[in-house]
Amino acid sequence: VFGALQRSRIQVWLYEQVNMRIEGCIILWGRAGLGLSHPKTRPHSRSRWVPGRIMLKGDNITLLQSVSS
Repeated sequence: VFGALQRSRIQVWLYEQVNMRIEGCIILWGRAGLGLSHPKTRPHSRSRWVPGRIMLKGDNITLLQSVSS
């Protein structure tokens, strides 16, 4: 998964958070989880930028989807 989506923009669907999507670039993939650079959250179709990086635990990820720029 990491090789195919590395440095491309992806959307992450979170477990039990049906109104929240996170977009960003994968910078780390491992046993600990998924690291995203410059994530953008979309709660209830409102956009806001969150600068920096986040780490998502694998248990919280429902779906990884490639997003066109």
